[in-house]
Amino acid sequence: HFDELNKLRVLEPEVSQQTAQLREECRAFLDKIVEFQKIVGSLIELVDQLAKAAESEKMKAIGARNLLKSIAKQREAQEQQLQALIAEKKMQLERYRIEYETLCKIEADQNEFIDQFIFQK
Repeated sequence: HFDELNKLRVLEPEVSQQTAQLREECRAFLDKIVEFQKIVGSLIELVDQLAKAAESEKMKAIGARNLLKSIAKQREAQEQQLQALIAEKKMQLERYRIEYETLCKIEADQNEFIDQFIFQK
């Protein structure tokens, strides 16, 4: 076959044109696929970054929760220690009160004895 420039062609002009058009469409399709892969790659990277950030925040939250639990347990233990100390101090106060009453009675007995001794003379 001869084309419009009188060059010898193996394919018919219509088939040659369709082949060229198909080649251009394939190139455009490949360009779009490459662009799509770039977009998908950047989206995957972004999702990975977000997942890492979410995991980091999750770990921070777990750490904060554990710290709060630890503080609560420490306060509970401290409260129990203080309650035990209060009970011990109450017992000590009761002992001191009894000792004071005993000493007051001894003082009264001694004063009475002194008074009797002075009056007998």
